[in-house]
Order: sequence, then C-alpha cells, then structure tokens
Amino acid sequence: MDRRKFIRNTMLGMIAVSSPISISAMDSATRALTGSKSLKLSFKPYELKLRHSFNLAKYSRTTTPDVLVQIEWDGIVGYGEASMPPYLGESIESVCKFLSNLDLAQFTDPFRLEEILQYVDSTAPNNRAAKASVDIAMHDLIGKIIGQPWYKIWGLSPEKAPNTSFTIGIDKADVVRKKVEEAAPYKVLKVKMGLDNDKELVEIIRSMTDRPLCVDANQGWSSKEKALEMCEWLADKNCLFVEQPMPKEMLDETAWLRERSPLPLIADEFLQRLPDVKRAYGAYDGINIKLMKSTGLHEAYQMVSIARALDMKLMVGCMTETSCAVSAAAQLAPLMNFADLDGNLLIANDCFDGMKIVDGKVTLTDLPGIGVKPL
Repeated sequence: MDRRKFIRNTMLGMIAVSSPISISAMDSATRALTGSKSLKLSFKPYELKLRHSFNLAKYSRTTTPDVLVQIEWDGIVGYGEASMPPYLGESIESVCKFLSNLDLAQFTDPFRLEEILQYVDSTAPNNRAAKASVDIAMHDLIGKIIGQPWYKIWGLSPEKAPNTSFTIGIDKADVVRKKVEEAAPYKVLKVKMGLDNDKELVEIIRSMTDRPLCVDANQGWSSKEKALEMCEWLADKNCLFVEQPMPKEMLDETAWLRERSPLPLIADEFLQRLPDVKRAYGAYDGINIKLMKSTGLHEAYQMVSIARALDMKLMVGCMTETSCAVSAAAQLAPLMNFADLDGNLLIANDCFDGMKIVDGKVTLTDLPGIGVKPL
C-alpha cells in the first residue's frame, strides 16, 4: 500500500470513531489527495547566538549560521531549518543558493514525500543541512495535514524517550563549574573532550556531581593507545560511552579500540548518511544520528532500521539549533538508547516553542507535525 492510500485509509478509520479532530484531519488529508495547489518554498538567514562560547577539540565559536525554511500548501505551513556548524562545510550562502535552485512548485501533492525528497537530493551533491531543512519542513507540513505528530504517525510510545544529556564544553575551570550548576535539572551530562586537560575537566565535574557522563572526544585523540588509556580511565568515572574518540578516517584503529575498550564507542563525525551505518558496524558499538548530517527525518528513520537490525546502539543528537530542528529530531527519541537534544537550550534567541525537557527527560508534545509553533 502506498503512502497516500495508507493515509486515506487511516483517516477513514479515524472518522469511524467520530472524533472532531479526526474529521478535521480527514478534511485536510482529502484536500491533500485531490487539491491542485503547489508547494511554496520560502527561507531566510538567521544567526543563532550561543549562551556560552562553544569550545571543541578543534575550534571555538559564539554563533552558528542558520537558515529558517517554510513550505506552504493550501494555507498550511511546515517549518524547517538548516543549522551549519563549521565542520559540515556549508554556509548561509551555499544553503540559500541550494534552496533558490529548487522548484517545489512542480509538486501539488505533499504526500509524495519519497518523490519530493528524491528530487531534492538529486539536485546537487552534499548540501546535507540544506536538504534537511526541506525534509523537516515537509514532515511538519504532512503531520499538520494529518493532524498528528510524527511519533504518533510512526506508532511510537512517547514515554520510551530517554533522558537527554546536557553539554559541558571545553572551558576554563570557573566556567565549567558555572555550566555544571546550570545543568542541575539534567540527569546526564555530556562532556566535550579531546585536549590535554581532559582529565582535569572530568575531575572538576566529578567534584560537583556524580551524575552519569557521556564523553564526546570530537576526533580529538590522535592515537589508539591514547584513546584506550582514556577509555579505561573514564570507565571508573561513571561514564556511559565515548563518542567519536579518534579521527573519522581511522576506522581500523577504532575497530582495534572497540575490541579493547571497557566503554561503548559511538560514531558521530564518521556517520553522515545511510551507507555509513553498515560501514560503522564492527568499528563502533552505536551511531549518533543528527538530522543535519542525514538530510532529515526520512533518511534518519531508515538509519534506525538498519542499525537495529545490526544490534547497534542508537543515539539521536543535534547541532546548535532552534527548537524547530531539535523537536523534529525528538520525534525519533522513543526509538533511542541515548539522546543529546540540548541544542536549543544552548542558544539565547530560540524563535520556536516545541519539545520540552521535563525532569531531564525528552518530553514530546501533541502538536502536529514536528511539534513546534513559532514564537
């Protein structure tokens, strides 16, 4: 059964129970299948301002370039965004150029998602964040037409969403202490590492709290011996896993490390798109899925299926993003072992309201689509 028939039959089933929301959703779904209106794409640059300097093993920044996207159909608007940290290799200029070259007006049926996203992907290579912005907006639009959030469309149980970690970046001792204090509501802390003072950073945190740690080396450990020594040391510090311990090119060395490490290894920079899941198998214990790398929710969901078949651990992450992209990623949270969905909490100028962190846990709303509304 194709997607449109599935949606139509689902809506008919909902009509049978005479729910007012279902009738409205059926109304919209019927229009989606029979209407002749075209998709209308619009976008604008937006600079994300970070609450603290974001310091990683290889660079530091206080802002993140971003592009906000809207796709409108028959008066209904879906929201998306492209967030561009430096290592993605994208910019506001490249994203705007990519989006300007798209002709979404050729499509009149939003439910032809496979066809639409295939067209977007084939327009130009790479441009993963730009493609993700369209994917997110399309999922938001379709969910609003149906009248349901995506975790419900996928049949997921929101209570299965894990706690999110809260990121403590590399910084001076007094700033680290302040960040740990700010992270009091969160049950898991994520520590950015990869410099000479890694152990000092962890010791500062451990002097203040014994909450579980997730460590992200951001490719900062240049040898397998160094990485193993750090993994063994961290195993005694209530650490859950180590993310991207070595440069992504060092696949054989990472496989060597995995055989010896007392902690699970999670692929981040190594893992970009769908084919990388199978490549990661054997060298990593799990994968960190981010929408800006995977080109959005459509491919991310496929990555989940493959990783589950390979019995790999699953983590959903984010860049520094507004609540738009973070809430979109959160729709996948019930499928995950771990979550790192704090990107919206690290910025001072969020322009959306969406998913919440309640008592440290990823908490999904009943808002349709990706679960956001603009502020």
